[in-house]
Amino acid sequence: MDQIFENTATAFALKSDSELERAYFLFKMISNEPLVKLGSAVTNFAFKAHLPVERLIKATVFDHFCGGVNERDCLPVVDKMWSKGVSSVLDYSVEGKDEEDPFDTATKMILTILDFVKEKEAIPYAVFKPTGFGRFALYQKICEKKELTKNEEAEWQRVVNRFDQVCKKAHDLEVSLLIDGEESWMQDAADDLVEDMMRKYNKKKRIVFNTLQAYRWDRLPYLKSLHERAKNDGFLVGMKVVRGAYMEKENERAQEKGYTSPICKTKADTDNNFNATIEYMIENLDTISIFSGTHNEESCYLLMDLMEKKGIEKNNEHVWFGQLYGMSDHISYNLAANGYNVAKYLPFGPVKDVMPYLIRRADENTSVAGQTSRELRLLKKERKRRKI
Repeated sequence: MDQIFENTATAFALKSDSELERAYFLFKMISNEPLVKLGSAVTNFAFKAHLPVERLIKATVFDHFCGGVNERDCLPVVDKMWSKGVSSVLDYSVEGKDEEDPFDTATKMILTILDFVKEKEAIPYAVFKPTGFGRFALYQKICEKKELTKNEEAEWQRVVNRFDQVCKKAHDLEVSLLIDGEESWMQDAADDLVEDMMRKYNKKKRIVFNTLQAYRWDRLPYLKSLHERAKNDGFLVGMKVVRGAYMEKENERAQEKGYTSPICKTKADTDNNFNATIEYMIENLDTISIFSGTHNEESCYLLMDLMEKKGIEKNNEHVWFGQLYGMSDHISYNLAANGYNVAKYLPFGPVKDVMPYLIRRADENTSVAGQTSRELRLLKKERKRRKI
């Protein structure tokens, strides 16, 4: 397999010299873990104290990792990436609240984004988080099989209705919808609800996609059992597979409460689990669609190799690669240049409301071995090529 991800001229073709320098500066900052922790604390304090930091954040970390403050803001970024064959997934990245109004606001936002997906070839999917449509604690209570109060039953029905409203519109428009994965102690309730949506709306096309977090050792068995039910009940499976985003929180909770952690014991186990999941999905591409959300080059090469060996066209509509905006451009743009389907998650929302997302991105880049050093190495290589 050709090593395509070292081509920095393709990877950073859309970045001006000043944008390249900003990216280099940001990843240098992110590479310093104490600085990230201090910066996160200072930023949170500044917002709570109503200090005038929004403009500074928007000009630096926000503009690097986000598309804009609203969906219209994102369109120039969408069009720019599409000029290089990279699609966008508009991700309303405002964290879930505990009141009803934000859930209804999020639902309306996703319904609006579905219209964008229908209208623009450059936007192939819509996406939402389960906790964007309902309280985390409510999902958790259902997972724990605790009896709901009358009010909670009515509240859960509103969550179900939000899911159904969005999935029905996606079905009617014939566009695809990704539903993100979250913490394990609320995920079973979300999984059951998403499966209900697949059973209802994935009869003829892969409209509704769930998410597997491969750092959980139980996810491949879950996929296989879901696939069996899908074959028996006559529906198709859409699945995004990622490594996962809540590892420290998962392990800490398991230790605190004295149960076996759902997280694989080693990074190698997670990698093997991810790759085995991809292999299973490719073997069953007639009934499963893949959205491979990864910044891991080896997993991308594996999927490319599997496609080649099985004679699957690079642009097969049931195989997509995905990365986050502002990260791993060497993967995204080189995949697109070589004819593969690839999309960037493009977060948006008011700067203050998107800060929890941005802090997670900084923490993730700090904690994932090699992520930041790889970004810096490639940015240095491109700076040298341009003689900056």
